[in-house]
Amino acid sequence: MAHRPAGERRLCGGRDDRGGAIPAVNSLPRDLPAGAAQEQFLHVLPRDEALRRFEAALQARPVGTERVALSGALGRVVASDIPAAIDVPPFDRALVDGFAVRSADLADASAALPVRLRLNPETIACGVVPAVAVEPGTATPIATGGPVPRGADAVIMVETTEPAGPDGIEVRRPISPGAFLSFAGSDITAGETLVRRGTIVGSREIGVLAACGVAEIEVWRRPRVGILSTGDELVAPGEPLGPASIYDSNGPVVAAAVAENGGEPVSYGAVPDDPDRLRGAIRRAHAECDMIVLSGGTSKGAGDLTYRLVAELGPPGIVAHGVALKPGKPLLLAVCAGKPVVILPGFPTSAMFTFHDMVAPSLRRLAGLPPRSAAKVQATIPMRVPSELGRTEFVMVSLLGLEDGLAAYPLGKGSGSVTAFSQADGFITVEALADAVAAGTRSEVTLFTPHVTEPDLVIMGSHCLGLEPIISRLAEDGIRARLMAVGSQGGLAAARRGECDIAPIHLLDPATGIYNRPYLAPGMELVEGWRRMQGFVYRRGDPRFEGRSPAEAVASALADPDCHMVNRNAGAGTRIVIDGLLGGARPEGYSNQPRSHNAVAAAIARGRADWGVAIGPVAELYGLGFIPIAEEHFDFALVSSRRGRRGVAAFLAALEEPATLASLRKLGFRPAAES
Repeated sequence: MAHRPAGERRLCGGRDDRGGAIPAVNSLPRDLPAGAAQEQFLHVLPRDEALRRFEAALQARPVGTERVALSGALGRVVASDIPAAIDVPPFDRALVDGFAVRSADLADASAALPVRLRLNPETIACGVVPAVAVEPGTATPIATGGPVPRGADAVIMVETTEPAGPDGIEVRRPISPGAFLSFAGSDITAGETLVRRGTIVGSREIGVLAACGVAEIEVWRRPRVGILSTGDELVAPGEPLGPASIYDSNGPVVAAAVAENGGEPVSYGAVPDDPDRLRGAIRRAHAECDMIVLSGGTSKGAGDLTYRLVAELGPPGIVAHGVALKPGKPLLLAVCAGKPVVILPGFPTSAMFTFHDMVAPSLRRLAGLPPRSAAKVQATIPMRVPSELGRTEFVMVSLLGLEDGLAAYPLGKGSGSVTAFSQADGFITVEALADAVAAGTRSEVTLFTPHVTEPDLVIMGSHCLGLEPIISRLAEDGIRARLMAVGSQGGLAAARRGECDIAPIHLLDPATGIYNRPYLAPGMELVEGWRRMQGFVYRRGDPRFEGRSPAEAVASALADPDCHMVNRNAGAGTRIVIDGLLGGARPEGYSNQPRSHNAVAAAIARGRADWGVAIGPVAELYGLGFIPIAEEHFDFALVSSRRGRRGVAAFLAALEEPATLASLRKLGFRPAAES
């Protein structure tokens, strides 16, 4: 049963559609002033104007914060950025069951000429700290998740080895450095933002936070929304239905819609058309809640009391009474003493249409929620995605906006990653009989949540913690930025292919000694960012390095055969600095090539390596010694044709804001503008 239609209640006065007086056909409701019999819709407004007035008067923003345990955070909205306090993984670990080895030992291994390795007298399981280094010609048994011992730079799967006596194995194939090895911080680096303000917490976010030991988080408080239905004819569901009565259907459906949009519904039941009782219920709801949603009582006629009672609640009061909608004309919008008060039409269809169209957006802002979006989209897969025959595979993707539509960029962090879920917008399905998805394939992407939309800004290249305050600043303005760490060279390649707007880079040209500018391709321009001090990093107190210059420290390291370095991946700007220092030398650990400064520092802090090159703030974070080498330029290659995009313009503006510059200085960086 529905509410009685707006406009079909008993008439107690007012005016007809031509403005003429309507005679009262019933006596006025109890205690209603006689003058009220001549009132009607104040003024029918166009939808956009009504909405503009409502939002301008309300200026909706989240109603407050509270801290909740991680176990109770599902579905809540994060109120402030949550940084990682640790690296994940916190140490270099094995990704398979097998043996920790030195890849150089197996460079010439083949089926015809297998290589025999002697097994070390320990087996590394999860939670076991390695005690024996992997020397040339040796291997250490290791379980999946076990910490990789000193000297090893790869893990070989047990299935690809053969026993060779009680203390040895034979290997019949070579292995690449870093194979089946997850470096410290390869998934999450300490200081990295795990979950950003405004994120709706799902199982993926809980997994990321739990992996970093987060026990409770700050969330936006759910706005309390008082829900009232009005009318003498209304009966609560489950109660006997009397003559001329109908069940209150609007109360429950409005409560459900409120909960769906981030509110906490508070039911005040169905209130009869009695001025004193209705006034008391409305004032109680106004005092106890952050918002009131009523249904019924907005149409013509002195029998409709609610809009008059709403006007008593405080300024500015009613901002729209009557909106040019079909259905939904009788809608009333008000803001009273800073709280929104809405009276929906009586018919459930009209009530729900106007609620979702006119009210839900403001409610979601009060709850800190983003707008809704679709659940599935079509997108182009820009690169070949290999798959394993015989197994249905779900490939997580990030959605990027290209000139010819959406592109679904596969995330390749691997099965051990916990951040892949949080960074993905959705997934594509590869059928069991397919061994790959060809580049250029159009595919349906199943979204993880209906709130995901394509980003306003795509950043692909080198990652730096200095980006975090900028991305957070953009998020406050509703700018959705997608950040993908693919290295300086990878970012430049993505920019050339049109897959990103901005590529962060820090590449020194050895021929000219100039940072970044020589690497720009046609159609790119350089935007200066900040300066980062690169340095020789070591454990404090190491006599080989204390008090030395960078050149002296490197010479000392090269003179000690047992001195292990930790390198950086090819394509990284830091790798160019390292190779320049080494002058062609390949010391122990050269093939140990993680992809971040944090992983370098973690390897040194935990004794797996003795030295490396990283930036000053990371060395300080890990309590390591630091010998400055040179100040590098962390800049941005901007695709010139994208300069006019909303997200790009917002990024460039945020880069120059005083708050951003202060954040950079606090992190230990020197803004280029101050050079």
